[in-house]
Amino acid sequence: MKTIEKIDVREIRRKLGMNQQQFWSQLGVTQSGGSRYESGRNIPRPVQHLLRLVHIEQIDISRVKKDDFEVVEFLKSNDPEAFRNLKKQAKAALKKAA
Repeated sequence: MKTIEKIDVREIRRKLGMNQQQFWSQLGVTQSGGSRYESGRNIPRPVQHLLRLVHIEQIDISRVKKDDFEVVEFLKSNDPEAFRNLKKQAKAALKKAA
């Protein structure tokens, strides 16, 4: 899988029809910081991950809570089969809704 660093983030932003302020503010990055990243400056790994989650995976990070991560990690480690089944069901439901 390509890292975000190797992907043209300016192109992603343009395909989403967003200006720099709209695009980067969702990640907690200033417009000027985002402009530097779009001009070729290295994007820190945490920003890369946020970019992938928010603009590629389309996850509303304002709705994700620490408890959500704790439940996922608990389920993964204590009942991996149930985790896999729930993941499949969630994907199927999203496809059906689309």
